[in-house]
Amino acid sequence: MDIAKEIDTRGLNCPLPILKAKKALADMQAGQLLKVVATDAGSVRDFQAFARQTGNELVDQQSAGQEFVHILRRR
Repeated sequence: MDIAKEIDTRGLNCPLPILKAKKALADMQAGQLLKVVATDAGSVRDFQAFARQTGNELVDQQSAGQEFVHILRRR
């Protein structure tokens, strides 16, 4: 996977991971991938809803211990 940008939202709770992802995606080109690392368990469903509402593709979600990784493709 060719990640264009990665943001670290560890320690931040809803809605901050989504807001930071939205800002990062605004600076990216269509088709580029954004990786978001979060520690908020609610971010899993938040990013699913965010992708549905914005048209950005949620390519992958993984959890590793206390961390959740979300990969979004810019629409």
